[in-house]
Amino acid sequence: MAHLRLLLSHSRCHPHPHRLLPLFRFSTSNSGDPPPPTIKPVSYAPKPQPPPEEAPRPDAPSAGPDWQDQPTRRFEQQPPNPPRQFTRQEVRFVKDAGPAIAPVSYPSRVAPLPEDRPAEEGAGQGVNEQDLRGEAERIEMNAEWARRSVFGVPVEEETVPYPSLIPVAKRPQKVAIDLVDALREIKTSANEKKRNFTETVEAHVMLGVDPRRGDQMVRGAITLPHGTGKTVRVAVFAEGPAAEEARAAGADVVGGDELIEEIRKGGGKLSFDKCIATPMFMPRLSKVARILGPRGLMPNPKLGSVTNDVSGAVKAAKSGRVDFKIDKTAIVHVGLGKINFSEESLRENIGAFVNALLLAKPVGLKKTSKYVGYVKKFTLSSTMGPGFPVTIPSLSAAADDYSRAHVS
Repeated sequence: MAHLRLLLSHSRCHPHPHRLLPLFRFSTSNSGDPPPPTIKPVSYAPKPQPPPEEAPRPDAPSAGPDWQDQPTRRFEQQPPNPPRQFTRQEVRFVKDAGPAIAPVSYPSRVAPLPEDRPAEEGAGQGVNEQDLRGEAERIEMNAEWARRSVFGVPVEEETVPYPSLIPVAKRPQKVAIDLVDALREIKTSANEKKRNFTETVEAHVMLGVDPRRGDQMVRGAITLPHGTGKTVRVAVFAEGPAAEEARAAGADVVGGDELIEEIRKGGGKLSFDKCIATPMFMPRLSKVARILGPRGLMPNPKLGSVTNDVSGAVKAAKSGRVDFKIDKTAIVHVGLGKINFSEESLRENIGAFVNALLLAKPVGLKKTSKYVGYVKKFTLSSTMGPGFPVTIPSLSAAADDYSRAHVS
């Protein structure tokens, strides 16, 4: 930097350039920068020139001026452009863009028949002999297997018949009979087979309702005129005067909170068949609802088992009160007496049940008359005996006789 300042001061004082040349040489020689590199000349090989075109001969015909042939030569010298490759999206909008596929036909192949195959001399005879020899060995092995023995005892081969389809024989449908005739048939079938117990006459009624709908639920209760023939044990949930009234009416079990605790801690063991409760005990029975509900013993106001008239409810239960309810298959099952009842007593019990069944008919059941469409099938049977379908007119006559004798 000091040399540059000295050079500038001298240039102002001495404007002649030749006088500053020694100072410039001195400053460059005294600087610490390395000398510039030496530049060497580079020579390249000469580019090969194309051979000169032959001059046209004077006797050759002239095709025209050179400017007409020049575009043709340029077009011939340029390589042909490759066909454009369209993308999958572009091919959908370009007609005939894809490669043309020429139809290909293949010659039909037909398996040659045995007579068309060229037969070699001596080949067919050897194959036939080998096949015959193998068949003979197989027959001998089967014969030895049939004559096999175990410890000297010949084993007989079992002949298994060919499986065949066995047609399913459908049982003939029983014809519905009169109610009195059905009762006679039940008594006859029960007397033929001696039982160690007295069978119950049961009624199974198929109804034309939909049990999944709440407005078509069928349930009710009826006191049979001649009872059920069973000894019914009645339990009453009451306190004070109501409990004394229940004991006087003939209740088997009477109690309050202590009876509820006994049922809850009893492990499911119950000593009664019917339950009656006063309205004040219904909130307390929620503790044993899971025990009484599945067995059908939970008191229900609709069935008359929740009432303040405890004595009347106990007498009705003792005299043969029957509760019925439709199941999931739209069938009602109920017992209407014992097999040792007289035919007239059983007929009156059945008439009372049919009358109660008509009273429990749902209001929302449409397109039905009194019986048609509501009572589809009515079957009577004993506990372990066959069932006998009963005609609807005979049931209607029994229900009318009961209603005229008792209801009026």
